[in-house]
Amino acid sequence: MSGGEVAGILVAVFWAILVSFLAVALARLAQTLKATTKLVADVTDQAVPLLADASAAVRSAQTQIDRVDAIATDVQEVTSNASALSTTVASTFGGPLVKVAAFGYGVRRALGGRKEDVPAKSPRRTVIVGRTVPAARRRRDLRGKRD
Repeated sequence: MSGGEVAGILVAVFWAILVSFLAVALARLAQTLKATTKLVADVTDQAVPLLADASAAVRSAQTQIDRVDAIATDVQEVTSNASALSTTVASTFGGPLVKVAAFGYGVRRALGGRKEDVPAKSPRRTVIVGRTVPAARRRRDLRGKRD
């Protein structure tokens, strides 16, 4: 055999080894692609019902939000009506009630007069610069006896 034939055989052997490695790699890649395809199919089978449930939950939440919005609108209307009613009642009865209370207080004071056990109202204290009039001291003494 000549050198060219030996080189050809060596090249053919390396190509055979290279092709076998590539065949093994392609076989493993095919298995990985099959497993990936199966995984995607399983995820799709499980995701579709989950998406349907999520969609139903979102619709239900929207319905509840609409109800809460309607309730909030009604509450706002009731609050404004109560405020108007309160203002009407205060303006209608407030002034006359204050007048009646003041009149009743004046009548009580006028009819009550002075009671016997309550001393007469002492005159206002007279203050001379640097001194207090003795009547004011007596008044302080009376306060201490009442307590």
